[in-house]
Amino acid sequence: MTVKALLTVFVAGCLLLVAGCGGSGPPGDAIAFVSTRDGDYAIFGMNADGSAQGRLTDERGDPSTAEGVEFQTDPAWSPDGTRIAFASAREGSFDIYVMSADGTGTTRLTSTDANDQGPAWSPDGSRLAFSRSADGGHVWVMNADGTGARRLTDELAEEGEPAWSPDGRWIAYTHRASGSDFREIWVARPDGSGRRNVTKLQAKSYAPAWAPDSKRLAFSADRDGVRYDIYTVGLDGKALRRPVRSREDAFEPAWSPDGLVIAFSRDGAIVVTTLDGVERQLTDPEDNDSSPAWNPAPTTDKEGS
Repeated sequence: MTVKALLTVFVAGCLLLVAGCGGSGPPGDAIAFVSTRDGDYAIFGMNADGSAQGRLTDERGDPSTAEGVEFQTDPAWSPDGTRIAFASAREGSFDIYVMSADGTGTTRLTSTDANDQGPAWSPDGSRLAFSRSADGGHVWVMNADGTGARRLTDELAEEGEPAWSPDGRWIAYTHRASGSDFREIWVARPDGSGRRNVTKLQAKSYAPAWAPDSKRLAFSADRDGVRYDIYTVGLDGKALRRPVRSREDAFEPAWSPDGLVIAFSRDGAIVVTTLDGVERQLTDPEDNDSSPAWNPAPTTDKEGS
């Protein structure tokens, strides 16, 4: 089902929960996400309507160990849809890995004592941005083969969760100034220049995600001081909107390739919403699903049962 077809379901007012947890066919490749339904944190795939849910790799972690539980997190599709970068603590600390879209051919890209997480591809697929916990937490950039890693900024601040704009001009990230309890959304050029804040909410803001036209950002924030909801804002910091208003915290927004819907995680489930707030739940909260990531170049939807 395409995103446009999914919107037709929204307008009709259908809020059906698609179970789709099994199936004899291969997993869908429209959305990758993280689930602990098998015990360890692993990367799954599904169609845009929530059908054809399935694990992307047979490689498994041991849930009885910390390293085994946090086996695969933070999925990020390459621009051509052929690879998925992710983070894994399988060797102790988190490192960045990459695998083929079908879960085969896993390669380790980083190997440090620090925690490397949250990979984000450049739009040409040649580089990856990621968070590294060393020196208080900063954003780093490296080549897609793991070489040439360098720190993006020298700010005396805690920074992380990078997101590379589709036009390649900016990297968005979270920024917490020393001594502050608040996190704002900032942007910088891929060479580290032009650093500036986008938000001034005096709130805890997380997980920026770009709209396909690179003009707006979605993110999660506790602006009301009660719960986290999904917000969108222009790159100029104007036109703040709140498409998600719910009783539970909402995190990890991800914009669909056509810009019509945003996927996010809430209460253990993956949910999608139109920009005017019409929602549909795609996965079962009992499966503890999170971290949705849209494939920029999905194939046709796969049938599941």
